[in-house]
Amino acid sequence: MSDSRAAHRHRSHLTRALAAPTALALAALLLTACGAKDDAATGSNAASCVDTSTGTIKVGSLHSLSGTMAISEVTVANSTKLAVDQINAAGGVLGKKIELVLEDGASDPKTFAEKAEKLISSDCVAAVFGGWTSSSRKAMKPKFENLNSLLYYPVQYEGLEDSKNIFYTGATTNQQIVPALDYLKQKGITSLYLVGSDYVFPQTANREIKAYAAANGIEIKGEDYTPLGSTDFSTIVNKVRNAKAGAVFNTLNGDSNVAFFREYTNAGLKAAEMPVVSVSIAEEEVAGIGAQNIAGQLTAWNYYQTVDSPQNKAFVDAYKAAFGAGKPTSDPMEAAYASVYLWKNTVEKANSFKVEDIQAAADGVSFEAPEGLVTIDGSNHHITKTARIGEIRADGLIYTVWDSGKPIQPDPYLKSYDWAKGL
Repeated sequence: MSDSRAAHRHRSHLTRALAAPTALALAALLLTACGAKDDAATGSNAASCVDTSTGTIKVGSLHSLSGTMAISEVTVANSTKLAVDQINAAGGVLGKKIELVLEDGASDPKTFAEKAEKLISSDCVAAVFGGWTSSSRKAMKPKFENLNSLLYYPVQYEGLEDSKNIFYTGATTNQQIVPALDYLKQKGITSLYLVGSDYVFPQTANREIKAYAAANGIEIKGEDYTPLGSTDFSTIVNKVRNAKAGAVFNTLNGDSNVAFFREYTNAGLKAAEMPVVSVSIAEEEVAGIGAQNIAGQLTAWNYYQTVDSPQNKAFVDAYKAAFGAGKPTSDPMEAAYASVYLWKNTVEKANSFKVEDIQAAADGVSFEAPEGLVTIDGSNHHITKTARIGEIRADGLIYTVWDSGKPIQPDPYLKSYDWAKGL
């Protein structure tokens, strides 16, 4: 997936996979942004154009099918489609089949904002499932708020945000980054080197990491950022090697991880001596990096393909049947899959596709997801999630080496941590 031909193959496969079953749209999905065609959008001057008068309901899928983030986002679009197909096959949502409208964010925040507006105002979707980078989410956020629509955002992020028009189904800070730091501390790590992509998520996450480190006796040996899509890591890896930190905390995104870990391996750095903890590398990225370049390294997520549960076995089997036996599942795609079902369950609880009805009904809505039970917190639109630290192994899969034992309540503003005051 790191070269242009691989990306083209992924996009071609996705286009065929999504185009074929458009008519097959089998069950109703996704959250709603507006209501019936002539309803006024609550809190906005925009009028809803969502049409609830027919036997179908439109929802949007907005991910990067091209550009540096395609390595991560193509599979998220795939799993969104899988959930829609399953729901349609089971009869839909409130008796309506879901019609999935696909758009490409092209790894560009401005494009995400433009496509979000198109989906809401021109395609008249009831909700949108999409985004990966925090820059893409922040670019879309005003569109959903001003046009009073709903976004389901499936990726872990830096926290310090909430919106009545966004449901955050990936981890917030206290469900991923803080457990990872606690794990490293328990393992005796007393120093860190921070490496990240140069945009919102890594910069904010590292502010939180530095605050945690200051309160927990952990030294920050260095901090480096590189633009999304960067492929030259010789200087950064040399600085990491010379710093002799106990571990590296990696917030790189997209295909930059391929270049970073290959350079890390070429420099002779090993997981046993200086482990790297990554928060944006899942099974799909491992395949692009090459398991031989990353075996033994650690990840912090809430889901791995290897989670042992009946729900996960059914999910993995269904995904591989739809997209290929060699295609792995991963945390963001699992969160996207769960998003669709959470939307469906909320719509059915509200007995309505209207935004304000969904917002009012959301609190306490649950889904037995492949990762485990997830439940919406209506006060901040985040969900409960079980934290998992994983180790990447030679077979390219990630295996849990620690978990929180139960779902963690979301705390996006880190209000329960004294060290986070002022962030």
